[in-house]
Amino acid sequence: MHETCDSESQRAPAKKNFPMRLGIIGGGQLARMTAIAALPLGVEVVVLEKNPNSPAARLSPDCVVGDWADRDTLVNFAARCEVITLENEFVDAAALKVLEQAGHKVFPSAKCIAVTQDKFTQKTALQNFGIAAPKFCAVNSQAEIIAAGKNFGWPVVLKTRRNGYDGKGNFTLKSEATVPAGWLALGGGKNELMVEAWFPFVKELAVIVTRGQDGATAVYPVVETIQRHHVCHVVKAPAQIADKLAKRSAALAKRAVEAVDGVGSFGVEMFLSATGELAINELAPRVHNSGHYTIEACDCSQFENHVRAVLGWPLGNPQMVTPAAVMVNLLGTEKTSGQPRGLDAALQMNGARVHLYGKLMSGSGRKMGHITVLENSVEAAQTIAERAAQQIYFGEKI
Repeated sequence: MHETCDSESQRAPAKKNFPMRLGIIGGGQLARMTAIAALPLGVEVVVLEKNPNSPAARLSPDCVVGDWADRDTLVNFAARCEVITLENEFVDAAALKVLEQAGHKVFPSAKCIAVTQDKFTQKTALQNFGIAAPKFCAVNSQAEIIAAGKNFGWPVVLKTRRNGYDGKGNFTLKSEATVPAGWLALGGGKNELMVEAWFPFVKELAVIVTRGQDGATAVYPVVETIQRHHVCHVVKAPAQIADKLAKRSAALAKRAVEAVDGVGSFGVEMFLSATGELAINELAPRVHNSGHYTIEACDCSQFENHVRAVLGWPLGNPQMVTPAAVMVNLLGTEKTSGQPRGLDAALQMNGARVHLYGKLMSGSGRKMGHITVLENSVEAAQTIAERAAQQIYFGEKI
């Protein structure tokens, strides 16, 4: 069942033609930044989230508190909106199809989410579209994992097919001896799993692609992402790679989103080998951490373009308005209060744009905010961004 954040919203009419009402399933920082981008366009946002104190719910005067796995809750939520979009790919595609069958507009579509929320079906769709990816296969037993390891060559990566993010749901298997540990860690026997061949990458790249309902696309600059323990720490824009390679990367990302008939902003993560070979790692059917820099660094951010795309409006210019930009994530280190410390020191640093997500609790590796710096070079931007990020911590000083 569901409830709204205030009694006033319970008395509100289910739908209004004006202003446009955009429903977002999920209430984390991605929904929050999407809502912030929607408001100047005169778009009201309705958020569905279990937590009434989620980052986005506190921005929505008509938030719905409830479980998106409950179909009655989804139906009641959808009645308040003209268009529905998602903050994450964890909403069951079958439930979204029920909304579509009831006449609601959902972007990305239920069909697109059904393909992309399962990493195995996602890779299969890309492969069928002629897009290269590391070798992969579904596995249902430790014996099948061992067979895949022998076939692909060790090491391999064991993954949960659904609900994995920020390294959760991944386990690197260096040899046959590590298979039992990986099977146990990822819930083998309960969760559907897959194995991917190890790709010998030298850089991790990412591209945000926004695709409209009419197939028009806005392709953002190729960026380099720096991961630590499978969590993104730094995004460098643009990636310091040859122009020819950047064009290949952008074209590959565009084709990947076309392959799943995506609508909205998508994050396309890819690997780059020492020989210049590109392989897609994952496709995220939503706005993405690698595109946060676009808020200040691009003419039209990934968030605004997502709103434009799902509402059927013309897309904005994705090009950068600065020679270089670097984003550094602000990550929690332990379970403690989400109260930021050191903000005043960070704000004293010229050029540091601080974004805090308003999460009430911090946690180890939890994304609590980010800092973006625009400069004439990536090196200069990274120096300032990292210094500013070092000033901010959450809870008590360690």
